Amino acid sequence: MTLPQPAPALSVAIIRDDAEAIEVARRIAAEFKPGAAERDRDRRLPHEELDAFSRSGLWGISVPREYGGAGVSRVTLARVIAIISAADASLGQIPQNHFYALEVLRVNGSKAQQRRLFAAALAGQRFGNALAEIGTRTANDRNTRLIREGAGYRINGRKFYCTGALYADRVPTLVVAEDGHQYLAFVPRNAPGLTVIDDWSGFGQRTTGSGSVVFENVPVRTEDLVSFQAAFERPTTVGPFAQILHAAIDAGIARAAYEDALEFVRTRSRPWIDSGLDKASDDPLTIQEFGRLAIRLHAAEAILDRAGRLLDAATAQPDTDSVAAASIGVAEARALTTEVSLAAGSKLFELSGTRASLAEHNLDRHWRNARVHTLHDPVRWKYHAVGNFYLNDKLPPRRGTI
Repeated sequence: MTLPQPAPALSVAIIRDDAEAIEVARRIAAEFKPGAAERDRDRRLPHEELDAFSRSGLWGISVPREYGGAGVSRVTLARVIAIISAADASLGQIPQNHFYALEVLRVNGSKAQQRRLFAAALAGQRFGNALAEIGTRTANDRNTRLIREGAGYRINGRKFYCTGALYADRVPTLVVAEDGHQYLAFVPRNAPGLTVIDDWSGFGQRTTGSGSVVFENVPVRTEDLVSFQAAFERPTTVGPFAQILHAAIDAGIARAAYEDALEFVRTRSRPWIDSGLDKASDDPLTIQEFGRLAIRLHAAEAILDRAGRLLDAATAQPDTDSVAAASIGVAEARALTTEVSLAAGSKLFELSGTRASLAEHNLDRHWRNARVHTLHDPVRWKYHAVGNFYLNDKLPPRRGTI
């Protein structure tokens, strides 16, 4: 079966270690930040910014060193995503499923698949996603089918919440084979019968392109199929890996809202009349609230690092105990980053005053981004998983939603 191949990749840098990854992330975040409010307000899709992001080499930093990548720690990867998300939360989320697909490949791919697809990622190819579906009984149910045809297969189905697919060279797609086995199919973006629809209308994360992908007899080669469900039939890091990236996005959103609140109160806000002060930044009640918010933000960032260290340990030696510890550590991080991102987005207006709500500032994007992104999976179930682990020694479920 001869299929179209992804478009030629961009010319990209190769990042060699963790320190360089952080340095590059900070540099390009500074480039992305000035236009973030305008991109969100106008829903201007960030094609140019994504090309710069790809050329930076950051999309290849999770590729293992034996395949030519930096193989950065999970701590570093989460920090990179948080740094980019603080500059532009949509840009921070778009590569989330790219890294997720690479993790599934690392855990379940054959050596030949790893050599080929890791090389593609290092060369600048972007992997999107077509995982979730709407209209199913639960978020984990899938109707998209993989049907054998000759030496290859065809895919039929419809996906939604396909973050990154609009910008991708390949669209890793969760499919169910005729025997019920679930695979991740690394489908070329230009494969016949594959249609990406820009119908994402969420009020937050507006430029992620998280819309629909339709598959109508889309051909896929056997060598582009990697077992998905096998990652959850034994202890692996795939589930907590996905979740720590979500936590990092929320941490970045919280950091952005917090820093914009500081700047607004320092430079634009007026003190409340009863304070008798000349500057809003001298108001003791405002100072106290910033203190509370700073502590919660710093705690969330610290527990994100802790989750990364637990995930690094599980990556090095995956077993029931290490993967469970990583999953719980990441669930704790997701709980705190969820809450502080929402709190920071709300406190920004409470402490800055009515002027901060003017449309020209577009400061509401932080709360909108946090509210939409934190709906990915409910934080109330994070607390349940954590409590059940510590109180009743119940291991968390092995899936990508805990």
